[in-house]
Order: sequence, then structure tokens, then C-alpha cells
Amino acid sequence: MPAPSDHPARDATVEELKALAHPLRWRILRLCWDRALTNKELADRLGIAPATVLRHVRALVKQDFLTADPVRSGARGALERPYRSTGRTWRLGLVDVEGEGLVQLVDLAMLAAHRAEVLEAGPDAYRDTARGVLRLGARSQAELNARMIALITEFVERDEADGEPLSYLWSLVARSQP
Repeated sequence: MPAPSDHPARDATVEELKALAHPLRWRILRLCWDRALTNKELADRLGIAPATVLRHVRALVKQDFLTADPVRSGARGALERPYRSTGRTWRLGLVDVEGEGLVQLVDLAMLAAHRAEVLEAGPDAYRDTARGVLRLGARSQAELNARMIALITEFVERDEADGEPLSYLWSLVARSQP
């Protein structure tokens, strides 16, 4: 799996934003991060019809967020095509260049996917969370974001083989003004 540092920071295209604006696609990307999964394995894991999963897989493959591994023989000898996350979402800037509101849809899709992971993991899976409010100027916001990304990158690149698989979500959102 490529390290986050292998992916230069860049802004997403409109097509990439559209591909990432659905929570199931984020779930698929995360499921295919640790190991390549077939369409059927994804459908079984997500509890969704294989045809629906395939539509989402194709959208992710088209934008190079998923890649197809070589075809393999399944348990009953049938040929299967597994898919693996490419890591291209790492350091992908979300900018609404056409004013379509796609960035908010992507943010909500990521949030919904994270929520689904929390629910799927169950009540005993809790590790830690923090929520609060800040009042920061533009320079301090940029500094906070850069430091968080650097810290997350450091830990992502450790990728400890015997480590527990964890999900995280870093989000900084402007609050409405009173």
C-alpha cells in the first residue's frame, strides 16, 4: 500500500468529488484498504446487493480510487476480481470549484461512512473522541490543520502489522455566527 507521502497534495476534480459524494463509496475504500476484496465480499460485508456495490466500485475505479488486482480463483473455482484502495484520497483537497456544493456532499458522505463504522463496530469498540469549539484566525487555522495532518501522517505511516485497525475522522468546520 502506498504511504501517504507518496501522494502529493492536490485539489480534487469535479469528477473525483462526484465519485466521493456517497457514503458507501467511503465504506468501500476503507474496507479495501487492508486487503483486496471482491464485489461479492463487499456486498456481503455491507449487506447490499452486489449490483449496487458494483456500480459504486466502478465509479471508484474510474477515478483511480480503487484498483483491480489480478483475477483469482474463488472457493468454488469461480473467477473473482478483487479490488484494493489506491490511497489517492489522501491529501486530496476538497475545493468547490464550480459552486455545486459537492464539497459539503463529500464531507457528509465521509461523516455518514464514519458513523456507519462506529455503529458496525458496536458499543465496546469505543477508543476515544474529542469535540469542542475554537476561535482561530486564518493563520492559526492553517497551522492547526498542517500540524494535525503531519501528526496523522506520522501514525498512518507506522502501519503496525500487529496493530488494531482503527478509524479516525479529522474535521474542522466553521460554526455559524450568532
